[in-house]
Amino acid sequence: MLLIAAAASHVAETGDVFPRALNSYAENAASGLWSTLAARAQAEPFNLVATGIFFLAIVHTFFAGKIRHWGHVIEERHAARLKSGTGGNDSDRDRNGDGVPDQVSFPGQVLHFFGEIEVVFGLWALVLAVAIAAHAGAQTAIGYLSGVNYTEPLFVVVIMAMAATRPVVRLAEAGLRRVAALGGGTPFAWWVALLVLAPVLGSFITEPAAMTVGALLLARQFYAFNPSTRLRYATLGLLFVNISVGGTLTHFAAPPVLMVAGPWGWGFAHMLTNFGWKALIGIVIATALYGFYFRKELRSLAAQPRTGATEADGGDAPVPTWVVAVHLGFLAWTVWAAHYPVLFIGGFLFFVAFMQATAHHQTKLDLRGPVLVGFFLAGLVIHGGLQGWWIAPVLSGLAPTALFWGATLLTAFNDNAAITYLATLVPGFSDAAKYAVVAGAVAGGGLTVIANAPNPAGLSILQRFFPEGLSPVKLAIAALLPTLVMAGCFLLL
Repeated sequence: MLLIAAAASHVAETGDVFPRALNSYAENAASGLWSTLAARAQAEPFNLVATGIFFLAIVHTFFAGKIRHWGHVIEERHAARLKSGTGGNDSDRDRNGDGVPDQVSFPGQVLHFFGEIEVVFGLWALVLAVAIAAHAGAQTAIGYLSGVNYTEPLFVVVIMAMAATRPVVRLAEAGLRRVAALGGGTPFAWWVALLVLAPVLGSFITEPAAMTVGALLLARQFYAFNPSTRLRYATLGLLFVNISVGGTLTHFAAPPVLMVAGPWGWGFAHMLTNFGWKALIGIVIATALYGFYFRKELRSLAAQPRTGATEADGGDAPVPTWVVAVHLGFLAWTVWAAHYPVLFIGGFLFFVAFMQATAHHQTKLDLRGPVLVGFFLAGLVIHGGLQGWWIAPVLSGLAPTALFWGATLLTAFNDNAAITYLATLVPGFSDAAKYAVVAGAVAGGGLTVIANAPNPAGLSILQRFFPEGLSPVKLAIAALLPTLVMAGCFLLL
């Protein structure tokens, strides 16, 4: 606290502001994009450093799967050496009393850590912090890190943990089971129901919660039947895209919409009439196209046994209605208080106490996934706060149609909520431009893991079905067709 206070005092005394305000750059409004970017880089050379570090973090995500594979190889070799008695030494070994070595490879574990996509941006945020300290001093670095708004990462941690509890998942599964029963309750029927209805649910319980429920049920009702790699990626890409646009029926559920709803005065009616119905049509069309293309394999899954890689739900015992109602009440409170961390974190503490008191109706609260996702998003917003110097000029210099495609492309390399937030800082945005940037941002929300805040939550749940690590290239290819379908709906309808 003393360091943070000292950083604030330093800013107050020197008048320095970090990062530099976008309106502080002295530039000609008639200058071209490249001239504007060059002038800003010259005026503040650290812009290039921050963006370079951000670029390296993105490159790291593309190699995360390979890094994890190297970790597996090292651990397997290490285990083989221990088994043969030729590797390691007594000081390295931890025996459990039966004479069997119980040791892990430290280098292998380190590579596993560096290969987790959820930790990438947090790791590079440390590099960024060191760079800021070297450039402007430790107090400036502390001031910047403490001044970043971490509300969204904290909210995602809480809502993801609540949505993954047994009463909520069992309730969602019961409702979706009725829909899947219309198709015979087969994996194909579950696949369609989850990829259409779970995204729409995101408009009411928030996208992170919908992603959590949808991914958990896909793991149990679809991925557990061991589909092909192509179908696994197609399903993940479709899920990410559908969730990204599925939250646009309302003005409070999707992070990129939340960023603009207040500044631009967009309410429920505006979102439903301008975005929501188009998103619904796009979700149905994209799901139908993939369903038709993979129809033979989807039908064949019914004859395959489950692999057993499903989420434990605590058995078949029913959950009392009053317990489910209390869980839904906590979810509603969290959604209502989404902008006030002190309220939803306080509510979460009461929620944990309630789970302890009703432990016989619960499964163990697993915070590993939610915390990793929160760490991912926290790292992303730290980096995103220093990318406005180039994103804002790109957005402001485009016509509406070009702006749509520009926002879609930029979303693949930055969180779509960051894109829409920066758009609110651009003066004189027309209604057509506002529509274009939000539509493009949500349409492109499935192209990469970092494109939409709930994506890391889905990946953390489904990552075990991609044992070689998720390939960003394969994910982008899998999400391309649904993205184009959504783009067509937003541009043509």
